[in-house]
Amino acid sequence: MRLFQNSGLYPSYLPRLNQLAAKASTFAARRDVFLHDRFGAAHFLEPVLDGAPETFFTNADDEVLQRQWAREQGMQGTPTLEAILLAQIEHHRTEVFYNLDPVRFPSAFVAKLPGCVKKTLCWRAAPSGNADLTAYGAVLGNFPSILQAWRDKGCRAELFFPAIDPVMEQYGHGERPIDVAFVGGYSRHHSARGRTLEQVAALAADRNIVFCLDASRLTRLAESPLGRLLPLGKHRRPDVIARIARLPLFGRDLYELFGSAKIVLNGAIDMAGNDRGNMRCFEAMGCGSLLVSDAGNYPEAMLDGVTMRTYDAPERAAAAISSSLQDWSQWAGIAASGRSRVQQIYSKASQWAQFIDLVARIEPC
Repeated sequence: MRLFQNSGLYPSYLPRLNQLAAKASTFAARRDVFLHDRFGAAHFLEPVLDGAPETFFTNADDEVLQRQWAREQGMQGTPTLEAILLAQIEHHRTEVFYNLDPVRFPSAFVAKLPGCVKKTLCWRAAPSGNADLTAYGAVLGNFPSILQAWRDKGCRAELFFPAIDPVMEQYGHGERPIDVAFVGGYSRHHSARGRTLEQVAALAADRNIVFCLDASRLTRLAESPLGRLLPLGKHRRPDVIARIARLPLFGRDLYELFGSAKIVLNGAIDMAGNDRGNMRCFEAMGCGSLLVSDAGNYPEAMLDGVTMRTYDAPERAAAAISSSLQDWSQWAGIAASGRSRVQQIYSKASQWAQFIDLVARIEPC
């Protein structure tokens, strides 16, 4: 199978990548730096991470990366990023195209794919407005309610899961000096998450709490010296959160944080109803932390009181965390069970086997 996997970058991750890849002067070198950092690795298929020769991987929205490839291949002028991606697919003689960034490259893009492409799949586990993905052979995701929404729009939609990155096994086997870690977005749109963070941040007087927050642009402005002179109060984080907030972490730095934390706090945002199981759950459990997250319908292996812990309201998250830390020997055992269970069920080998099965069952282009 000649597999092409496309992904995309968070804007807040790009400065880190540019720093890590400062000396990478070729397409392959910059791509390899990115893959080594493991950002988003839960979604990357096993042959991509293994560097299998019949696979091709890129981030089609990384302009530096894509223009390096275009120059190396002698593309003339200043082609669009879409044109470069199409050229890469044709050059690779792709048979199966798997796209993690389908809103940027929707059905209109699929219609332009070269004839060598026989099967198309995409991952989308979030609401996407009016995006048209009906031309894809299947839309994959791990939230049943969102999959049903895609079916209602005329798409074939199939259940598919992130997988535990084997590199996670390198982390979290020593002391865990951090009591609670949280890494994620924060804005006024994250109302339930914001209430949870505020409650847990209050524990910082007695516990080592680390919040690495990817604040919105408006939040950063509101908290700046100039912004404090403007009527932007509703965009500022509560003082109890702002006092302990750090910059967001990505890739191996995130693994290092989770491997140093007893508890990783997670809070879903209002996008998937009662479905749960965002990528942070897999990252936390894969690094051996105790996942403490909001109640809901979780994937197999994520069981309250067996492999993780849930809270049923933002106001109860702090109490769940405090009681877990007070009886840490019991909950450390549950965290270890969680790590073992997710490694067993959501391995890269099983993810790849499921992907092969899905490819076999969808209709050719």
